[in-house]
Amino acid sequence: MHGTDSGSPVLLGLNTFGDVGLNEHGAPKPHAQVIREIVDEAVLADQIGLHSFDVGEHHRRDFAVSAPEVVLAAIASRTERIRLGSAVTVLSSDDPVRVFQRFSTLDAVSSGRAEVILGRGSFIESFPLFGFDLEDYETLFEEKLELFDRVRSQNPVRWEGRHRGPINGLTAYPHLENGLLPAWIGVGGTPQSVVRAAHYGYPVSFAIIGGEPARFAPYVELYKRSLEKFSRPYTMLATHSPGHVADTDEQAREELFPHWLAMRNRLGEERGWGPGSRTEFNAQASRPGALYVGSPETVARKIADTHRALGTERFDLKYSNGTLPHSAMMRSIELFGTKVAPLVADMLA
Repeated sequence: MHGTDSGSPVLLGLNTFGDVGLNEHGAPKPHAQVIREIVDEAVLADQIGLHSFDVGEHHRRDFAVSAPEVVLAAIASRTERIRLGSAVTVLSSDDPVRVFQRFSTLDAVSSGRAEVILGRGSFIESFPLFGFDLEDYETLFEEKLELFDRVRSQNPVRWEGRHRGPINGLTAYPHLENGLLPAWIGVGGTPQSVVRAAHYGYPVSFAIIGGEPARFAPYVELYKRSLEKFSRPYTMLATHSPGHVADTDEQAREELFPHWLAMRNRLGEERGWGPGSRTEFNAQASRPGALYVGSPETVARKIADTHRALGTERFDLKYSNGTLPHSAMMRSIELFGTKVAPLVADMLA
């Protein structure tokens, strides 16, 4: 697997939110079709030796996956080696006991390949959908992470909080065959989130979706200092960014741009941003930017740059971008595993 027995200092993985593409008539694909295509994309990622495949949780029309563990279980039945995780599981609007149980079950059916990335979520649809108050956004995550950590220990839990009933000496099942469930914290760039992850000793995956990746260097240092403060061992750090790989830089940019722009403007309208532009796209696609788009050599160089700047040991490419066609994503995955991965290993040798 690239990044493991290949000797590369960076593990390379993929993630997707199940972005809903368009059919041949220009209409949105059915969610069911998108989910089946995700499974095929993960199978290809496994075949070409990538390290991990993560699926995000959303509750919106433009993203097909609301139950990542179910999709990941389907992928587990058709793959052999690739690690399977979420990107992210919105712990704030979920039950920590059920999160553990679902992922420990995934770990069983995948023969020990499951991991979970926990986060607060950058979208808020799950809060009203599951009956939570957005006024409790911060305390929900803090409280539920504490409970998840206790459940993850696979020991009897005694716990009491504000947002759900107490647990008095009960244990969640099934247990893992070997050790603890691998768990990460997804961080968008707040110091509090970094310190919280270090407090529990969980590795961090930084979501870098804009600006220069190097600007996250202070957060890396904060994380390492906080680990020392809490007497926690260092394990690993990762970054996650959107991108697209094609045979040439020009092809990759031309394939991605209209889909990136449509998604950028749709989200921008919701969040009060100004309209996107080709200038913004080109800036993000440049070597210092957070959009990993281009030929295999260009993308590999940006990944190597990120490793040198931050010292992170894992890079996850969000290969699905708005309405980008399935065929283009499959080619991007193929190039990422067969061309980008060995180039990164050579560049960092």
